[in-house]
Amino acid sequence: MMNLRNIAIIAHVDHGKTTLVDTLFRQSGTFRDNQIVAERAMDSNELERERGITILAKCTSIQWEGVRLNIVDTPGHADFGGEVERILSMVDGVILLVDAAEGPMPQTKFVVMKALKLGLRPIVVINKADRPDSRADEVVDEIFDLFVALEANEKQLDFPLLFASAKQGWAVRHLKDDHESLTPLFEAIVDYVPAPHVEVDAPFSMLVTTLEADPYLGRVLTGRIQTGIARLNMPVKTLNGSGQILETSKLTKLLAFRGLKREPIEEASAGDIIAVAGLEHTTVADTICSLEVTEAIPALPIDPPTLVMTFSINDSPLAGREGKKVTSRMIRDRLFQEAESNVTIQIRENDEKDSFEVAGRGELQLGVLIETMRREGFELSVSRPRVVYKNDPETGQRLEPIEEVQIDVDEEFSGIVVEKMGLRKGEMRDMRPSGGGKNRITFLAPARGLIGYQGEFMTDTRGTGVMSRVFHAYAPYKGSISKQRNGVLIATDTGKAVAYALFNLEDRGIFFINPGDEVYNGMIIGENNRQQDLEVNPLKAKQLTNVRAAGKDEAIRLTPPKSMTLEQAMSYIEDDELVEVTPLNIRLRKRYLDPNERKRLSRQKED
Repeated sequence: MMNLRNIAIIAHVDHGKTTLVDTLFRQSGTFRDNQIVAERAMDSNELERERGITILAKCTSIQWEGVRLNIVDTPGHADFGGEVERILSMVDGVILLVDAAEGPMPQTKFVVMKALKLGLRPIVVINKADRPDSRADEVVDEIFDLFVALEANEKQLDFPLLFASAKQGWAVRHLKDDHESLTPLFEAIVDYVPAPHVEVDAPFSMLVTTLEADPYLGRVLTGRIQTGIARLNMPVKTLNGSGQILETSKLTKLLAFRGLKREPIEEASAGDIIAVAGLEHTTVADTICSLEVTEAIPALPIDPPTLVMTFSINDSPLAGREGKKVTSRMIRDRLFQEAESNVTIQIRENDEKDSFEVAGRGELQLGVLIETMRREGFELSVSRPRVVYKNDPETGQRLEPIEEVQIDVDEEFSGIVVEKMGLRKGEMRDMRPSGGGKNRITFLAPARGLIGYQGEFMTDTRGTGVMSRVFHAYAPYKGSISKQRNGVLIATDTGKAVAYALFNLEDRGIFFINPGDEVYNGMIIGENNRQQDLEVNPLKAKQLTNVRAAGKDEAIRLTPPKSMTLEQAMSYIEDDELVEVTPLNIRLRKRYLDPNERKRLSRQKED
């Protein structure tokens, strides 16, 4: 049996996990010297490359001096925390990567807490130690304080420590040492991470950790073999969490991770991480095992979703022009397919059958799902995100999700940030200088108050602030939060927007559209300067008389419109508004397009 180590790389978003895996690949000889490989090779998904973040956990395997290292690259963003929790149950050790300037961030705390609870011993790597603003020694003290606060045991507190630059490809025990290669990190993994504790002679069993759809193999289930040996075409059955049999089948395909590829193998033994195909109904957290096994492997409970959105068919006048997938049945099938592989997303069908309640961990996670669907050719309408409330079983009190918010900001902007967080019912817990004229401020704030704050925060701090959020706990309802936004400009007609009309309406507010854009009655085309909504006609052309010639609007100079990303649009809208998402456009609209219906409903609300 081969010498084996299973390890996960955990860190806050953008602290260098994927870059480190790249460099481990190169220095272990997984890539040929002349092989052309994309930077951040593990971020294979198109959205991951665009956004520079890891969304899906991925397994890989490298060999170093006779030892095979199964490495899992995990997401760093709190919205994808469900991936991290499951992955940690597959490994025997973790590399905790911390930025030498930023230090431990909220997501660092989240992943470390999960790892320590499972009894894993982290190897701490202070990455980006070559940064000019590096404060490596202070960061080590902060990590130690974090471990103590999270009740790490003595073994976990005695962590091996390395300083590194994943980009430059070196790691050292002491900063004074020569910066040569990542060999000290390879040695630390082999020395400190225990080999899997396995029972090879027991019957085969493995817990499914991730699921993905492959165009050639169908459903591919990845997990770690707990006991026994998996052989090609061996008969197996699947048990759910309560031990009920879901299906019996054969392992028609066994795949092992070798570098960036999955290669077919004949057999694999306990402790190894493999992927299997050929099972129709098995999903994440189920146990695949030999026919004689009767008990399922216990799976970790997943933190509950905190945000919910309504996905419905696109019923605007422009529906069906761009997308190929527009029916509620297609949207339903796609959402349930997503929920099967992503355990942190929950789907519920509404009574009308053409809309669905989709609950997830955060705006980014739901935004990534919508963006993925629109690229697949879907058209849909989505509502403003709402928080998931709970009732306290003892007191009957209404509880809402509270998030821990850590903000790094220049001192000059601290005042405005504290003021804005106060308006959103945020309670300041800590404020300390973090070097270089910056402050680090920690708040506990209701999740509903933070919806839509990111864009405003970036404006207030002139793009220099960094805000990190992570779920903290459910707490009693904090009361109503005042409306933060002005009213909107609503189109009264359907057609193409005219430059002359937009020019005459410019003093009313900011526009979201260009001349020539398709608009329709009830579509939101801009933001009003005042608190109320205002209906305007963007199609009004210049009146032609014998005095006024039919000029071509050459003299009109319009202010460029405000363009919004999908996440900004989702958090901008109010409860009576929707975002219309198509493969080519993101439009804002009123939920009810008819102005008379809108007036009637607003009167009912007032009564």
